[in-house]
Order: sequence, then structure tokens, then C-alpha cells
Amino acid sequence: MLHVVILGFFTCEFYICRMKDKFSFFEDVYAVVRLIPRGRVTSYGAIAKYLGTAKSARMVGWAMNACHEVLPPVPAHRVVNRQGLLSGKNHFHEVNEMENRLKEEGVNVIADQIQDFHLFFWDPTVELAME
Repeated sequence: MLHVVILGFFTCEFYICRMKDKFSFFEDVYAVVRLIPRGRVTSYGAIAKYLGTAKSARMVGWAMNACHEVLPPVPAHRVVNRQGLLSGKNHFHEVNEMENRLKEEGVNVIADQIQDFHLFFWDPTVELAME
């Protein structure tokens, strides 16, 4: 038997449905991030746009913050903000882990900024387009 409890303005049924949608969205984000090639980066907004939710860049960021223990692993270090800044670097175990992992892949980073960002940018709407 389902018990309905009011949580703010939402019923339990609605809340459970929204949580399910959130986790489904996170899994969609992870699937896209796993496709980013080594030595390339994309932005939170580019992933959101590809998934058809262009105004959800922040939620993509939340997914990245939650992915560090997800299996198979998600290369979260390849997702940066729209200006090429390592805005998610504080969510890694080590302070310079994001930068170090990018440098290992050949991406030049100076002062938390990807140099020549346009050369490394991987746009999923272009790269994963159906021909």
C-alpha cells in the first residue's frame, strides 16, 4: 500500500518520481562523459545541450560531483566550464588531480585555465551527430 506524505508542495509519489528522473539524468551525463576522448574536454553546458536540456548545465555539474565512485569510472576531469576553467577541481580527492590528469593527456593547463581551449573542445552535438 502506498502512503502519500506531503513534502512541501509535493507528494511522495512525485518526489520519488523526480529522484528517479535525477538518477536517470545523471546516468545519461555519465554515458556522454565516457565518450570524451583522451586529450579532449567539453563543458557542462555542451553536455546539457546534447541531452536536450540546454539550461541544465548546473545539474550536469551536480552529476560530475557525484560521479567519483561510479563504476565504470567517469572521466570527470574532462568536463570544465564554458571558458575552459577547471571549475570542478575542488571536487577531486587531491587539489591538483584534475589538472594533473588533463596534463597527462596532453592538455595544457595554466592557472586552472585550459590553454587554447578551442583546440581541445569536444562538442557532443557535433561529434555524436547522426550522419
